[in-house]
Amino acid sequence: QVHLVESGGGLVQPGGSLRLSCAASGSIFNLVTMGWYRQAPGKQRELVAGISSGGSTNYADSVKGRFTISRDNAKLSVYLQMNSLKPEDTAVYYCNAVVPTGVIIPQSSWGQGTQVTVSS
Repeated sequence: QVHLVESGGGLVQPGGSLRLSCAASGSIFNLVTMGWYRQAPGKQRELVAGISSGGSTNYADSVKGRFTISRDNAKLSVYLQMNSLKPEDTAVYYCNAVVPTGVIIPQSSWGQGTQVTVSS
């Protein structure tokens, strides 16, 4: 069964940095594109960064140039380095597979997420 555990969130001031980690289980981890999602109160969950099994990356325009996604396939882990943080980055951050448009990720597949709060 797939299991995802996010960590590394916290409270930081604007302009600060955080590094998020995601520890994954599952035999197909090394074959899939993984991503970081975030959800702010009252808003839809959005994909902010993705990384393929081969290391190709993509970013939402809102975080491009500030966030860096990486993965360590041997450790079945995904990371998100977050620099120059802004208050609008405040959200719960989750990792999960990146799936084609129209494919549903079951609610039960999401981990607990990790809270990132950017505030002065």
